[in-house]
Amino acid sequence: MSPPAAAMRLPAHPGRAGFIPGIVDLSVTDYCNADCGFCGFAKSKMKGKPRNFVDADAFLRALPILRARGIRFVNFQGGEPLLHPRILEMVAATRAAGCKPSLITNGWRLPEMADALAKAGLQNLLVSIDSHDLDAHEANRGLRDVRDRIGRGIAAIKAEGVPVIASVTVSKLVRFASLPDTLEGLGFDAATFSYPRREAFGSSSLVYDEQSDLVDFGSDELTRALDALLALKKRFPVLNPAASIRDIRRHVRGEAELFPCVGGFKYFYLDWRLDIWRCEAWHEPMGSVFDLGDLPDMREPCTACTMSCYRDTSTMMHAGVAASDALGALAHAAPLAAARSLLTRGVAESLVATAGEARLIAKLGRDRKVKPVVAEVDAEPDLEAA
Repeated sequence: MSPPAAAMRLPAHPGRAGFIPGIVDLSVTDYCNADCGFCGFAKSKMKGKPRNFVDADAFLRALPILRARGIRFVNFQGGEPLLHPRILEMVAATRAAGCKPSLITNGWRLPEMADALAKAGLQNLLVSIDSHDLDAHEANRGLRDVRDRIGRGIAAIKAEGVPVIASVTVSKLVRFASLPDTLEGLGFDAATFSYPRREAFGSSSLVYDEQSDLVDFGSDELTRALDALLALKKRFPVLNPAASIRDIRRHVRGEAELFPCVGGFKYFYLDWRLDIWRCEAWHEPMGSVFDLGDLPDMREPCTACTMSCYRDTSTMMHAGVAASDALGALAHAAPLAAARSLLTRGVAESLVATAGEARLIAKLGRDRKVKPVVAEVDAEPDLEAA
């Protein structure tokens, strides 16, 4: 069964590339050496199950197809992406193809790989942090002394000019008021928060665990957490737009939402089989990445999940998508349709959100002028330990 769509309707998308760059999240593996309580990829939960790595050669062949579809940002994730033996090559190839690569890691291998990631052309790095209390973080991760490895890795990669962002799941391990000191102490430039998820529509992604008590919030409890996140934005750089947090709050309360998801035409999930999905919560793949050029855009409005990367991006892109739709309507001599695309509360809030986050986004997204190099790394990952 498909996730429910919102009541709002969008005009047909006039073109794929337009002036809004596309994004792909690529899960390069389902291996992970951590044992996080709220993650389906946790080491103990995957014990005895088949493990997967993306075929790096096939991904390199897919890069021109992604470019042709308008993809300009590729986010490497897992599992733990630094366990993929060819991750540096894939990062370097992505940069050489004209896309900006990002990567999210638990930080365990970061001290050994920071310099090589920078030389490969990494645009920015995200490191998972589960709590303001680093003892609690280590206990949840099941990685002893990972705080030290994170600190050393952040220092090394920031010395090469790569911005570093804390990726924090909104869970019962987090006390928002205490986070700034922890994040500043580790050297983070900013933070981005994942809204807690309970959806299970059938995607290949296991990046969340619908059974975890750590993300089991009642609506009032989650509303208070979102309010605390809004307050935190006044004390520390947070990438989640306030307009998006308010929209998730509407979602929690069962109220009408303003920003339908851009998943399926501006944002995609790509799994280790190189199947392309509308998003990580979707119930079936769109097809193979090698067929992406022939796959139609999915523009059916959806606000079914609370996956932050899609929902926050949708808020920021909403005004631009509306402008692109309006231009398409004008090109087809439909001025009323063009006006309907632009004259909405969602467009106004999206413009305000974009303006409010512009300085931080510009700082973190400033193009790194690098010639991608695949550097040697001393230690290969211990896959048996993973």
